[in-house]
Amino acid sequence: MPLGDMRTPLLSNSFDAPEEPLPCDPGNPTVGILGSGDYSRSLAVRLVACGYRVVVGSRNPKHIATGQFPDGVQLLTQREAMVGTQKVVFAALHPEHYHTLVGLRDVLAGKVLVDVSNATKLNSGEPSNAERLAELFPESRVVKGFNVVSAWALQTGAHDGSRQVLISSDCPEAKRTVIQLARCMSFLAVDMGGLASSRHVEDVPLRLFPSWGGPLMITFLLILFFYGYNFLHGVLMPYLSRGQNNFYQLPLETVNETLPAVALVILALVYLPGLLAAALQLVRGTKYSRFPGWLDHWMGRRKQLGLLSFLCAGLHAVYSMCLTLRKASQYRLLDAAYRQVKAGVEHSWEEPQVWRSDLYLSSGILGLGVLTLLAITSLPSVGNALSWREFTFVQSGLGYAALTLSIMHTLFFSWDFAFFSFAYPYYMPPTYLLALILPCLVLVGRLFLALPCLAFRLAKIRRGWESPCHHPPQTQEDTANGVLPRDLSGDV
Repeated sequence: MPLGDMRTPLLSNSFDAPEEPLPCDPGNPTVGILGSGDYSRSLAVRLVACGYRVVVGSRNPKHIATGQFPDGVQLLTQREAMVGTQKVVFAALHPEHYHTLVGLRDVLAGKVLVDVSNATKLNSGEPSNAERLAELFPESRVVKGFNVVSAWALQTGAHDGSRQVLISSDCPEAKRTVIQLARCMSFLAVDMGGLASSRHVEDVPLRLFPSWGGPLMITFLLILFFYGYNFLHGVLMPYLSRGQNNFYQLPLETVNETLPAVALVILALVYLPGLLAAALQLVRGTKYSRFPGWLDHWMGRRKQLGLLSFLCAGLHAVYSMCLTLRKASQYRLLDAAYRQVKAGVEHSWEEPQVWRSDLYLSSGILGLGVLTLLAITSLPSVGNALSWREFTFVQSGLGYAALTLSIMHTLFFSWDFAFFSFAYPYYMPPTYLLALILPCLVLVGRLFLALPCLAFRLAKIRRGWESPCHHPPQTQEDTANGVLPRDLSGDV
């Protein structure tokens, strides 16, 4: 067998094949664009690259500078352009100028009119721009689409930007036409329903990180709590009781004590909903009952929480490396050396402290490294290259490894500090002790679910088995008809 044949895999890996657009064979149809702005130019570039002929209608085509549009694009007046358009017309102009198109009703009748505009404010409660356009042109078939795709994504290609195109219309045929057009342009068309849904579609580009609101709020509240607690514990109370001025610690030391506590608690919040979901399935004895809405929402925000935990952990690492560069650390080192010389100590080596320091740093570095791997695999471009089993192993198995290493990092740092009375000045526990409560509960809960009796029952439930209390007893008639109970049928 030739060497080239030996290198050829027996089974082709379809996951590595680039995604190809659907064969469209447009036959060089002419697509019209009303408007000559930046978005119109980006649309023209993408349509010409996909084999369409493009005609642009402008109020003053002679005022458009040469070279703004690609070669082959015709620049005509609005009426001339619409007369030469066969089926699809993009309305690429601001909604406040829609009324200037009323004189084109006759040439736009029967054509698919695609509205690409966005709303000016969220949840206005008023009809959408597409609905207003449909009222102005009752004889045209208005479709809402392409408003969530930026001009940059149109010019650079679908693989470098957002690939989803949200489409809504009351005309099924017009919707199919625009969906096919979007697929030929290498975009992923998503049918959003009737034209009434265009109100939501127009609000989508105005929403700033809609899935990040809750995680960001939780992170902000945790930072506020731990920073305030550290300020009260290490700065304000010493100043009020002994007149000790520690306010210089606020920009660096207090922040560096806050960040690891926040990162540890948020990482525990990533894996706590999974434990609660497993506990609910064990108690209910079935996987077919829906989780509470708050738990579903929480589980859907685990990726955002994990990335915020990684951010806080990374900042903590940077802050820790910068601690030795500040003047306060230099002064403290000189003071310690002076006291050692004054006390006549020639050899200050302490074996327990050396072990504590090395174990503390090693577990912290390993924990940050594993957390970095979790953050990288959460990116769509990396996660899509993994199988479901690989992704689960990284996000779940290595995730608990990161949580364990982070807990060890904190415990090695504190050692047996929590067992001494001087660790509780003003009857306030140290910050790290508060930060360890939830992560330790999560880790203990995970170990508890790993017990063979619970793990076996949970695995059966997730494979379709149900507790007998969730289905009626089988009758003789069911047995005669060959009906199996649900726990024996193995339904997925």
